[in-house]
Amino acid sequence: MPKIPLVDVKAQYAPLIPQLERAFAEVLSSGAFILGPNVQAFEREAADYLGVQQTVGVANGTDALVLVLDALGIGPGDEVICPAFSFFATAEAVARRGATPVFAEIDPQTYNLDPEDVAARVTPRTRAILPVHLFGRPAPLGELAKLGVPLIEDAAQAFGAPGIAQAGVASTLSFYPTKNLFGLGDGGLVAVTDDDLGERVRLLRFHGSRDKVDFHFVGYNSRLDELQAAALRIFLRHLDDWTRLRREAADRYRELGLGELVETPEEDPRHVYHLFVSRSPERDRIVAALRDAEIGTATYYLPPLHLQPALRFLGWAEGSLPETEKLARENFSVPLWAGITREQQERVVEVVRSAVGAPVA
Repeated sequence: MPKIPLVDVKAQYAPLIPQLERAFAEVLSSGAFILGPNVQAFEREAADYLGVQQTVGVANGTDALVLVLDALGIGPGDEVICPAFSFFATAEAVARRGATPVFAEIDPQTYNLDPEDVAARVTPRTRAILPVHLFGRPAPLGELAKLGVPLIEDAAQAFGAPGIAQAGVASTLSFYPTKNLFGLGDGGLVAVTDDDLGERVRLLRFHGSRDKVDFHFVGYNSRLDELQAAALRIFLRHLDDWTRLRREAADRYRELGLGELVETPEEDPRHVYHLFVSRSPERDRIVAALRDAEIGTATYYLPPLHLQPALRFLGWAEGSLPETEKLARENFSVPLWAGITREQQERVVEVVRSAVGAPVA
């Protein structure tokens, strides 16, 4: 049987190679490689798509988080509440600013922050809540907003999901090549609902300067590349179709009976399925079977952030976040991308069925 990757990015961009080649040729002909017309155009087009006042292109999704935290003046002595079940960058950005990540428990059904647990962790030092739209499912922004603390949405995995970038003072996005809206290298974006905040982020991304003459802040060198912006402008026009195909593939896994074998993601019409992450107490056996069958799979965030070596100074102990730790032991992903075939998904379900010892349907 042919190998099945976890994600096939090339299958998505291959039909667009002629358009990409023309766009790259235009950039080469122009000689404008840094903060050129494609970056400016993409920032406008992304803002229109997201329904925000402005967006700012930056070098990657991690820098986007750090820039927003800096622009908000968050630093030593401040606390930011975030999940421990997320990629390291979520808490890393907070720690890099000298602030303290305060980890909150997750909802075991959605894998996103549990608003009730977040509420219990708010203190006078809490400057922001940093919800992650994990695996493409929007976090409970309405409930979190009621807590009266500014929200910074980590939307790195959720470009295209309805309702994102609306409740937070800022939202951060990543264009890492496996994301729903992806680049051909690194790239990131900050979306803001406040123009003053957006202008401060815009200054910070370029050494705190508008003109390379006067420097108003100690900033960063974090700019979206012109070639990446040219590609992203093309890909953005296809995002809705890609999202539709991802949702169809997720529904197909349920139709094929994967949910009878493991706990699949709870259906949500807003979910854009950056990843199709399920869970099972038999996770290790399932993952081994998928790998033996040369089917792409991955597990996530074990150890979770509160138990990572770099964050031991925060003093968290094993057992502090039981739902988070249980999910980290049980989760695994199966292949999904815009355009995965029914035959490929049937093969995935067949291998999982065999791994858990269930009878053939």
